[in-house]
Amino acid sequence: MAGSGGPAAGRNRARRARGTAPATRSARAVWIPKRARDPVASASVSAVVVLALRIAAAYAWRLIVLGVAVYGIFMVLGRFQLIAVALFLALVITSVLRPFTDLLSRRLPRPLCVAVSLVGSICVFFGLLALVGNAVAQESATLAEEFRGGIHRIEVWLQRPPFRLGPGALSHLQQQVVNYVQAHRSNLASRALSGFGTLVELVTGGALALFASVFFINSGERLWAWTSRELLPAGARAAWDRAGHAAWRTFAGYTRGIIIVAATNAVLVGIALLVLRVPLALPLTLLEFFAAFVPLVGSPVALGVATVVALAGRGPLTAVAVLVLIVVIGQIEGHVLHPLVMSWAVRLHPLVVAVSVIAGSIVAGVIGAVVAVPFISVIWAVVRALRTAPP
Repeated sequence: MAGSGGPAAGRNRARRARGTAPATRSARAVWIPKRARDPVASASVSAVVVLALRIAAAYAWRLIVLGVAVYGIFMVLGRFQLIAVALFLALVITSVLRPFTDLLSRRLPRPLCVAVSLVGSICVFFGLLALVGNAVAQESATLAEEFRGGIHRIEVWLQRPPFRLGPGALSHLQQQVVNYVQAHRSNLASRALSGFGTLVELVTGGALALFASVFFINSGERLWAWTSRELLPAGARAAWDRAGHAAWRTFAGYTRGIIIVAATNAVLVGIALLVLRVPLALPLTLLEFFAAFVPLVGSPVALGVATVVALAGRGPLTAVAVLVLIVVIGQIEGHVLHPLVMSWAVRLHPLVVAVSVIAGSIVAGVIGAVVAVPFISVIWAVVRALRTAPP
């Protein structure tokens, strides 16, 4: 009996000794999933899935709250657009005139330095406007003759291949413009009156900007310290100061940098227009200076206006030369001026700049296009300042 069963019985006894049952045909036929056999692994997988959903939900509702807050801020700024634009202009004036005022304050009293800076800048601005107006008034008679001859040259040029327009195409278009003006005279008059109201708003906003810039230049640090001391708890003041200093450093650097870029573009364009003897060279130069404040878009638009003036006043060859000038100025601005001047102040990818300008123009027109890039730059500077550990 000890040897009964043979080798099979010995294998069964070995399995029973290891704590396993003998393999039967029915046990081998049943397949048990791995997760069902391992409840710990199944619980860990479900925990990971639930954790991922919790993280996604947490991010989702925070992003929704942030979007609602940003939308509310833009709605409030839209209702008080005049005040927001005036304060933005006051910050621009402060960032430009503050270094000069600090330099003068080493020798003169601070209020006198603020007055000298503001009055001097106003005199320079209105002096430029008077110079442009004087140039336009002196060239008005010559410009009328050149424009009439230029329109005739354009009409003759359009009659040739590849355009092949009719002989009186431009004359017919001019007559249509005259008829449109006569038919919509009342609407144009109402728009002119609304434009007068806009002019009053601009004057009011300029006065408010000058009034605010006086206090920003004279006692900006005291205003910031009062805001931090009176409106914030003690635990949040360090982060508030760090974010504020980063925002102002970025905004001031951007403003000074864009002024340098705009002035350089204007000088290059003015020299080229004078060499090409394009009419209204000085007004077009000033237009290029102000248009350069809209990155990537303003300078080509201003040079497009210069191309039309060159086509009407000097002919197609001069217009082609101005088109070449657009390409050259764009390359210099994009590959030389912006990397050298703006890289230390604004660290944004060109794609981010382009999308910001387009989005700002959609939201608030020309004002939004001007404000978009410094706004995004300041936000990014604040995020970087709050993300890093304080020294």
